[in-house]
Amino acid sequence: MDQAEQLRNVIKQKNQNNINNARILTITSGKGGVGKSNMAVNLAIWFRKMGQRVIILDADFGLANVEVMFGTVPEYNLSDLIFGGKSIRDIITRGPMDIGFISGGSGILDLNNLTKEQISYLVHSLSLLNDLCDVLIIDTGAGVSDAVLEFVLASPEVIMVTTPEPSSLTDSYSLLKALYKSPKFIRNGTNIHLVANKVNSEAEGQAVYTKLSSVVEKFLDGKLHYLGMIPADPVLEKAVRNQKMVSISAPNARSTKAFEIISQNLMTGDDKNRYRWGITQLFNNFINRSN
Repeated sequence: MDQAEQLRNVIKQKNQNNINNARILTITSGKGGVGKSNMAVNLAIWFRKMGQRVIILDADFGLANVEVMFGTVPEYNLSDLIFGGKSIRDIITRGPMDIGFISGGSGILDLNNLTKEQISYLVHSLSLLNDLCDVLIIDTGAGVSDAVLEFVLASPEVIMVTTPEPSSLTDSYSLLKALYKSPKFIRNGTNIHLVANKVNSEAEGQAVYTKLSSVVEKFLDGKLHYLGMIPADPVLEKAVRNQKMVSISAPNARSTKAFEIISQNLMTGDDKNRYRWGITQLFNNFINRSN
C-alpha cells in the first residue's frame, strides 16, 4: 500500500466516523463577475435566519470577495492552519449574524504538496467543522482551473451561477464539460443546481436554464436542476458597490426575496446526496491529483 492510498484510507475512515456530516454547498461559475460570491454570502444570511450555523470557505484565493463583502480582514487563513500551528477555530473569522468565514489564502494551492503529518492534521481539523456548522458553503474561483474542478468534484451539491450573456453560458458549459469528462466525476452522487442571475424576468431565468440544460443533456448526457433566478436589481448593485449584503441592507428588495426563495428551495428540496460525503472528503481529490 503506497503513501497516497494510506492517506486516502485515513480520510475514508474519518468520513465513516462523522455520522452527522455538515451539508456542503459548492458555489462556482464559468467566469468571474456573474455574482458567485454574492450568492454565497446572501444564502448564508438566509440559512442563518432559518437557524442554521453557517461557515463560508473562500476558496478563491485570488480575489477574497467574501471578506470584502463582510468588511472583515481575517487574521489567519488556511495556510496558518496547515503551516502555522493554528487550530480550526483560530482561522474562523466571524462576520454579520455570526456567519463563520475561512479564508483559503495560498493554502488552497499548497494542498498539492503536503507531508503525511500535515495532511493528517488537516483531516483532523476539517473533521471538527462538522461540530461547528450545519452548512459549509464553498466559494470557489471562477473558470476551469484544477482547484475549481477538484472542489466541484468533491462536493455532493454544486450551485452553478450564470447569466444570460452568451459568454457566461459558454464558459458555464466549458466548466460542466470538464466536470463530466473527468474520470473522478460521480454522476449519481452529485446534484448540480443552476441559478440564473441578472435576468429580467422569471421567464428569462427559465430560458437560461433550458438553453444550458439542453446542451448538457445532448452532448454530456447530464442533468441540471433549476434552483431559481436572481433578477437584475439596482438595489443589489448599489449594495455591492457599498460593500453590503442586500439581504441585510434591503430586506424588501426584489433580489433579497429571490435569495430567500432559493435558500428555501435548498432547505426543502429532497436531495439524497446532500449528506453523502463529509467535509474532509473535499480534500481527497487533491491527494489523488498529486499522486
